[in-house]
Amino acid sequence: MRHQRLAPAIALVGLVLAGCDSETSVKLDTPAQKASYGIGLNMGKSLAQEGMDDLDSTAVAQGIDDALTKQEQKLTDEELMEAFAFLQTRAEERMVEMNKEAVAAGEKFLADNAKREGVKTTDSGLQYEVIKQADGAQPTAEDVVTVHYEGSLVDGTVFDSSIKRGSPIDLPVGGVIPGWVEGLQLMHVGEKYKLYIPSELAYGEQSPSPLIPANSVLIFELELLGIKGDESQAPTEEPAPEAAEPATEQ
Repeated sequence: MRHQRLAPAIALVGLVLAGCDSETSVKLDTPAQKASYGIGLNMGKSLAQEGMDDLDSTAVAQGIDDALTKQEQKLTDEELMEAFAFLQTRAEERMVEMNKEAVAAGEKFLADNAKREGVKTTDSGLQYEVIKQADGAQPTAEDVVTVHYEGSLVDGTVFDSSIKRGSPIDLPVGGVIPGWVEGLQLMHVGEKYKLYIPSELAYGEQSPSPLIPANSVLIFELELLGIKGDESQAPTEEPAPEAAEPATEQ
């Protein structure tokens, strides 16, 4: 249950807050003080992500102080359980609303993007545009490929980039998210595409990272560098097409 996880998280924040009357009274000189601040900072961020950004830090500190000094608790266990249940329900309601907003925003982005010149949409809903053409081999779902990529959200936030790391990766075509499985099989070695992946072809509601909100449309700049075991096929690059093809493939 979420409220069972909240209790220790709140307690850790309280350890930092207890005895601190103001921001200026906090000392961050010793390793223990710095670690304590780090714990509070991380837990505070975690609670804020769960919609708990309006917790009363003074009350948190009071609860910690009562426990450490063995004072009688000011609320019964039943009252505390009721309060935790309220926070859990509220957080779940907020999450549902945020998910709805993310879905609507993603649908609008894709609808607008599909109208842009050069963007093509497949039957699955995947959108892509060709940045660089080549005539190398095309991979199948059974192949392992070498790629360079950069992934971002629709607001431009980059959440992962092999390009910035300066290190391409090898991956099985059939072992990645559906949008990549389809997109990679459209490409020839040496080509670079930009994929616009609907959330249902990416991670949907089950985000693998706090950097990727649930139900996010993902944008990938993807370059197919090679197919493992087929490196002898050197691609011949061609300029990207000037004329746009139809926005929707039948």
